[in-house]
Amino acid sequence: MRSFFAFTLLEVLLSVAIVGVLTAISIPISLTLQIRNDVDVATSIAVQDLRRAQVLAQAIDGDNTWGVRTQAGSITLFKGASYGDRDSDFDEIFELSSSITPSGFQEVVFAKLTGYPQTTGTLTLTTSTGDVRNISVNAKGTISY
Repeated sequence: MRSFFAFTLLEVLLSVAIVGVLTAISIPISLTLQIRNDVDVATSIAVQDLRRAQVLAQAIDGDNTWGVRTQAGSITLFKGASYGDRDSDFDEIFELSSSITPSGFQEVVFAKLTGYPQTTGTLTLTTSTGDVRNISVNAKGTISY
């Protein structure tokens, strides 16, 4: 006599249910981790742009001031006394995730040679999940986050 081993319908349904539950649990967790990663990357980009603008202004690159402008969807490193009067040939634009909302100062311009910012304050990056990152620029040009 031969015996056949097979899965019963109950075992298959139980396996499918377990996979469904695990998927339902893991999707929100992975989305939260992705948003948290996006805000960490945006913070790094913003800090790097601020420091780069400061160094370019101190080096008197192109005999001009340099600055950074943040707005919904992007961070722009620019050459000029203001974003409106910039030389757009030198723009370096970095895209922000749609889940990140910047607030606080929108534009910081660093003075030639000294690298002191013309405006000070805090840039706040907020995610749709409530994570917040603050980047501060003081009167001496120190950038902290």
